[in-house]
Amino acid sequence: MSNKGEFELIREFFTRPATDASVHMGVGDDAALIAVPAAHELVVTTDTLVAGRHFPEDACAFDIGWKALAVNLSDLAAMGAQARWLTLALTLPASDEDFLREFARGFFALADQENVSLVGGDTTRGPLSITVTAMGVVPAGAALLRSGARIGDDVYVSGTPGDAGLGLRLVLGQWHDELSDAARDFALQRLQRPQPRLALGAQLRGVASACLDVSDGLAQDLGHLLQASHVGAELMLELLPRSAALAETDAAFADILALTSGDDYELLFTAPASARERVAAQDTLCTRIGTVTAAPGLVFFRDGRAIAMPQGGFLHF
Repeated sequence: MSNKGEFELIREFFTRPATDASVHMGVGDDAALIAVPAAHELVVTTDTLVAGRHFPEDACAFDIGWKALAVNLSDLAAMGAQARWLTLALTLPASDEDFLREFARGFFALADQENVSLVGGDTTRGPLSITVTAMGVVPAGAALLRSGARIGDDVYVSGTPGDAGLGLRLVLGQWHDELSDAARDFALQRLQRPQPRLALGAQLRGVASACLDVSDGLAQDLGHLLQASHVGAELMLELLPRSAALAETDAAFADILALTSGDDYELLFTAPASARERVAAQDTLCTRIGTVTAAPGLVFFRDGRAIAMPQGGFLHF
């Protein structure tokens, strides 16, 4: 533990030399001053992570720092935005310098990877929770929204959903079947250090008709997109992409993990059939898994036959 006060901790762990000319005033004043590029819209998102609810109480501080930022950057990716600036509010049980050092190391490892700047925040004492506000920019009128899906559009997902769900079961001791070391390591990495799909989100501007990120489960999140767009969808279970790690599990349970597990932070989007070649050309794997329909709701098929599947996901309350 430490006897250092709030401002000493901020100076030591969260104050860095300015490198972004758009930040006219960052950490150290009452508020930040930022110049937003002309002909762009500001995109703002906020997420709070609470110990024992969004990550285990004994989670690695580096991983907590990384993930607290990743979940916010994923929201910007889903809007097609370029991530630029961050604020961080930390509620800490005590001024634990070892925890803060590793938390900051994880947080800034991802911030540096994505070239985003911390411009302000707050610290206070209380049960461990982290609130990040991430800001980005997108050309005016070009943001990806949930509400643009149209009848006949294809439904896509990036990456391999369900991996983080497998990782969570490993962390919680709820997975007792045999897995290879490579599969375990991969699933844990996907849970603890997700990679926000910022590059893909930007590339999907002008291609995708609607988009969101998979944070609370593919089926549940797709339901949000369909509701916002006033459409339905048919999803083909045999098309769901699987990682090598998920392929080591029971096939039926792998489908459930892919559909209902949170924390994947992949992009789930729709696009017209005419855009298939453009989607296939993306650097990130994007798999076509279904079709947008006029009939409301989400219907699952396997090899042409309708099948009942769970549509729930993570709930914050």
